[in-house]
Amino acid sequence: MSAPEERGALTPTSAPAPTSAPALSLYAHALRLHRAEPGGRLPEGGYALPNPPERRRRRTRTPWKAVCAALTEVLAPLTAASDTARTEADAARAAREIHLRLAELSVRGGHVQFVVAELPLEDEDWARALGRCLTRTGSGPMAVCVGLALLTRLGEPEDVPCLRTLGQLQDLASHVVRALDAIDRPTAALVWLGHYARGPELRALVDALAVGDEPSVRGRLGTVLREAGVVQPETARRVAEAVRLDGLLREAGARDRRLVAGAGRLLRRMSSVNDDRAEILTCPMAVRLFEAFAVRAAELPPTLDHYAILLSVALELHSGPSRLLEWGTGRREALLDGLDSLLSRPAWRALLAGEPAEGSDSDSDSGSDSGSGPGPGSASVERRRVEWARRMARQPFRRDIEHAASAGRASAGRLRIEATVLDPVDPDVVETRILIDGLPLVPAAFGRGPAHAPEYLLDSGRLRATGEPREVQLAEAYCTEGCCGALHVTIRRDGNHVVWSDWRRPAPPPSLLPARELPEYRFEAAAYDAEIERAENDHSWTWPARRTARLIAAGLRDRPELLTRWDAEPWWVGTDFRNRDLIAVSLRCRTRPAPGQDGEEAPWQYVMWHIPEDGAAPEHLAAAALQRLATVDPRTYGGGVGGRQQGA
Repeated sequence: MSAPEERGALTPTSAPAPTSAPALSLYAHALRLHRAEPGGRLPEGGYALPNPPERRRRRTRTPWKAVCAALTEVLAPLTAASDTARTEADAARAAREIHLRLAELSVRGGHVQFVVAELPLEDEDWARALGRCLTRTGSGPMAVCVGLALLTRLGEPEDVPCLRTLGQLQDLASHVVRALDAIDRPTAALVWLGHYARGPELRALVDALAVGDEPSVRGRLGTVLREAGVVQPETARRVAEAVRLDGLLREAGARDRRLVAGAGRLLRRMSSVNDDRAEILTCPMAVRLFEAFAVRAAELPPTLDHYAILLSVALELHSGPSRLLEWGTGRREALLDGLDSLLSRPAWRALLAGEPAEGSDSDSDSGSDSGSGPGPGSASVERRRVEWARRMARQPFRRDIEHAASAGRASAGRLRIEATVLDPVDPDVVETRILIDGLPLVPAAFGRGPAHAPEYLLDSGRLRATGEPREVQLAEAYCTEGCCGALHVTIRRDGNHVVWSDWRRPAPPPSLLPARELPEYRFEAAAYDAEIERAENDHSWTWPARRTARLIAAGLRDRPELLTRWDAEPWWVGTDFRNRDLIAVSLRCRTRPAPGQDGEEAPWQYVMWHIPEDGAAPEHLAAAALQRLATVDPRTYGGGVGGRQQGA
């Protein structure tokens, strides 16, 4: 672009007339670039702005409230109602004023979105017209962001083509997606995928969606769904929305088993809380998608991979974030009943007995859609999956939670705590699911990561109610509390009741979503104590290596002198994330002091000791590990018996 074209398109009326044509608007810039793309494809990551803002040195940050006040002062008069009718020329003048005033402020798109979301819009028709003018004619990103924020509140289907075009610009994509989410979810998902989808399979699907090639979309989708178990949760949701997966499931032919199995994998990934919020809660089609999947589930041949998919969906419906969806009376329960009936059939039960399933198909559809499931030669993974399925097979079909939920506050069984182990091929491991009145607490109250592991909440006795109030951290953000916070509650005994109150969540950053106030929960003390004792003594979910790790951790808690003699302390004990049959013992130890150095001045080091699960009883393996810790300095473990030292 020439130098004159790089100047702002909206200039003061007093400015001298440009010597050449005014700059293209950002919309026209994006449209021109897109038309030049071969086949109308969407470039990965989008296009750069024609004149990106300068990267200035970091200066003193303006307080958030001051930025909001300045933006409100600029925007409020221009979006207010008027006693006289206003024309397109009026919208153009107001857009020009916004453009000029924003140039004087140091603001970001997030500031604009937040302020516009709070602005009173007395004349919505005028605000909509102003938003359209800004998105179509603005040449500065912040002015266009104002238009996008107005259309986030007031946009209509006719705005979709313009928004989709603007969404191809890197700096505007997130704001465009937010506006489209309120108008056209499939287009919003396509814009999002155009920027963030990685890998040849996903890119091929995005290209097919961009040009509207439906036959190609179905073929490309099948390839993506085979690997759906390992995609990121938001990617899974956006794929489901972009292809309208609930409709595809209802329309697909009876032999399209890959689509059915892939939909189950997508549902599982959308429900994950391992990294952040559960994406399933932001998916408008979620209930319809669960129901469409359940209707088609009976078409899947009985294979171990299909059993794992069905059981994973059932566990999610039973106690996962999906319980928070707007189900209506009996709909979720009906899906669980259907899955229970299906998995109770002899051909499916035979899978858990290690027997070949009678009547399972041998054609290409029955085994080629295993996706992220075990492949040839992965006997150990198959063994883990069978053992996992045996342990978890009945958990999602319990009815005591349903009864407690229906009884509500009058019930003595309001609280339920379940350790839920997920499919061994998933990146997640174990979740402690805390249900109150049948609803999962952590996804509803926090939504930035799962509850802590059972070892932290149960084995330590942290959830017990004692005479002294105790603050307990129930969950921590995936990125640590110092970054995005944690969920704390104070547990106290009050006569014949146990009370959860005084919730503490660090103030979230400015958000378009308000934080919900958490109530005080009161439980009958006898029922509460019984539930905590049951959960603490429930080992049915564990596998041998995890059971061994829990016993080692308990031994170190009961006998702290085992490590203090070595000037060491336990840091973390569990199973290795990549190999669940490997026990991992992490210790924090003082290094041996140098000559003339005081012991307290010696630096800390971390020792990671890996213990393979060798078939011995967990009690015997744990006793041997504790005996070694009692007799051999753990600082010598590096390089032997799986030991590894890491400097602090």
